[in-house]
Amino acid sequence: MHSAGIKEIKNNLSRYLSRVKSGEEILITERGKPIARIVKEGEGNTSIRSALSPLIQKGLVVMPSQGMNCVSPPKIKTDGKCASDMVIEGRR
Repeated sequence: MHSAGIKEIKNNLSRYLSRVKSGEEILITERGKPIARIVKEGEGNTSIRSALSPLIQKGLVVMPSQGMNCVSPPKIKTDGKCASDMVIEGRR
């Protein structure tokens, strides 16, 4: 895995993307500390799945069968004042 600083990546992005296309991983550093990794599309999920594989086999992790649809819970209608208004009144 090759590592490079942000400035180097920024100045030579096309060259680094070509390396990623050929299968190489690029580690991006900021002041010498790793902050990100560029990997070829599709390879990131494979490594996550392989890392989770032992936990899946033990039944500690269940992978989603489909995309997650985040739905907000329904709003509860109340009569009366807001809690924040009651707190403000209590401070007076």
